[in-house]
Formats: sequence, C-alpha cells, structure tokens
Amino acid sequence: EPRLEQSGGGSVQAGGALRLSCTASGFTFEDSDMGWYRQGPENECEFVSGISTDGTTYSADSVKGRFATSRDNTHNTIYLQMNSLNPEDTAVYYCAGVILKVARRAKIPACGVRLYQNNYWGQGTQVTVSS
Repeated sequence: EPRLEQSGGGSVQAGGALRLSCTASGFTFEDSDMGWYRQGPENECEFVSGISTDGTTYSADSVKGRFATSRDNTHNTIYLQMNSLNPEDTAVYYCAGVILKVARRAKIPACGVRLYQNNYWGQGTQVTVSS
C-alpha cells in the first residue's frame, strides 16, 4: 500500500529554519514527481515547492529563495528546507506525489484529497512561526 510518512516541523521564531522529511513506500518513488503543499487556518491549500523525477525543482513565489525541495532516491525521501521563516508560513505542511507541471498551476479544493493516480499524501505536520 502506498504511504508517505512525514517528520520534522514544530515551532520556531521568525527568521529561523526548519526541515521537513517525507519517506515513501509502496510505490516506485523514483518515477514520481514529489512536492509540498501547505494549508493555513484560513487559507486554501497552496502548492509551495516540488521536484521532478529528473531533479528539476519549483518553488512558489511566496517562498522562492527561502524554501527548497530535494530528494534522495536511495532512501525514497524528499526534504523541504525552510529558511527565513515568517509568521505567514504558519500552516500544516503535506508532502504528496504530484505531476509537477500540473501542481504548480492548478488550484485544488483541499489538501489531502487524492486527485490522480500517484497523488498520495502524507499525514501533515504543523509548522508554527512566532514573531
């Protein structure tokens, strides 16, 4: 059964950094684009960063230059390095299998809803940034 297990997150002061991890099992990880979404308490589900199978990366304008996704195919894991965090980054963060060219353009109704074949989701992890 496909599964994405997230770790990391927590609370940090503005200007700090955190790293999220997401380890996949039950599907061919190296054949899947992967990415990170977030959903704040009053915000829609936002695609923030992702990485394709060939290592091409994407970051939304809201996090460009601060967040970066990387992948380790040996360990079936992706990472989200978040630097220069600010209170607006407070949200639940989800890793997901994606189609990167779709995810970077398409809005989705809610985080955690599987929309296509490889669109598996992690359990979500809270990131809280205090001012």
